[in-house]
Amino acid sequence: MTNPTNLSGGAKSASGASASVLSYFRWAFIITILGLALGAWLGWQTTGTAGGTATIFFICCVLAVLEISLSFDNAIVNANKLKTMTPKWQRRFLTWGIIIAVFGMRIVFPLLIVVIAAKIGPWQALVMAASQPDEYARIMHDAHLPIAAFGGTFLMMVGLSFFFDHEKEVHWVRWLESHMARYASIRGVEVAVVLLLILGFAQLHEGAARELFFSSAIWGLLTFLLVEVLGGFLDSTQQTTNAAAKGGIGAFLYLEVLDASFSFDGVIGAFALTQNLFVIAIGLGIGAMYVRSMTIMLVEKGTLSEYRFLEHGAFYAITTLAVVMYVQTLFHIPEVITGLAGALLIGIALWSSIRWNRTHGED
Repeated sequence: MTNPTNLSGGAKSASGASASVLSYFRWAFIITILGLALGAWLGWQTTGTAGGTATIFFICCVLAVLEISLSFDNAIVNANKLKTMTPKWQRRFLTWGIIIAVFGMRIVFPLLIVVIAAKIGPWQALVMAASQPDEYARIMHDAHLPIAAFGGTFLMMVGLSFFFDHEKEVHWVRWLESHMARYASIRGVEVAVVLLLILGFAQLHEGAARELFFSSAIWGLLTFLLVEVLGGFLDSTQQTTNAAAKGGIGAFLYLEVLDASFSFDGVIGAFALTQNLFVIAIGLGIGAMYVRSMTIMLVEKGTLSEYRFLEHGAFYAITTLAVVMYVQTLFHIPEVITGLAGALLIGIALWSSIRWNRTHGED
């Protein structure tokens, strides 16, 4: 006969665990309420009708969900890198980093694209975003090809660097990953693979588009290599002066560039829903807060260690996103498909991890 006391204790434990998980998302919930309230106010100010207000409120909700769905893998990769950072730099990334992510990538980055493309000043770009949203969106759309080529290349290098690792022992798709780990001893193999992909996709473009794709992709590759070199140099310099600083500013820089690459797709895709820069900033900013909360939870609860294939699923999702960004330079792929593909891969990896834990639990 089951002991009622044990059931009660189990219920309390489950309730405590649930409360613990929800506590990680406290600030995300607060920002959601404030952001949606601001979105509703903005809707009323710009349209003056209940229908227009409801529409903008709904777009803010959809953009937040879009950002979360596109950033599952971002949170997992962030958590994986944060494990190697000191507590001081972890706190800096989760405070300064989120400010850079929300305000830098969701507001400043789109403005910067218009400033460069239209050859106007930052203030003029901001005025254009407020008074000429259609023209602003057109300029952003025209800049999609170089952005996708740059971001896709950077993310492809991130994904392949995980699989081309001769020290990697845990394999999810064993027949593929074991071969990639075996060939990782060949210096620069991931760079060679990315260069072949760049050359292949460049041939699918014509005229000026081919040259633009190729040059942007090469810059994406160089940026990844420079961040790796600079990050290693900065961390080794800090380690010389202070051994506790390992995994500090170099890892911080790497994560910021990585977050920027992940944000390219979401920022550009958001203009398919609305041309209002401020609505985009509200929706994507809300989503970014959930990514931050997921990252903290993954680090502090040790979820990556508990589910052995979850990290693999994230890097497969990253590699898939990189390919999708390349393909998007040829024709449009709805952002919802991109988000669902990443979430599906991570979901399958989670399911595989749970099955493995049940089978090898005692071991």
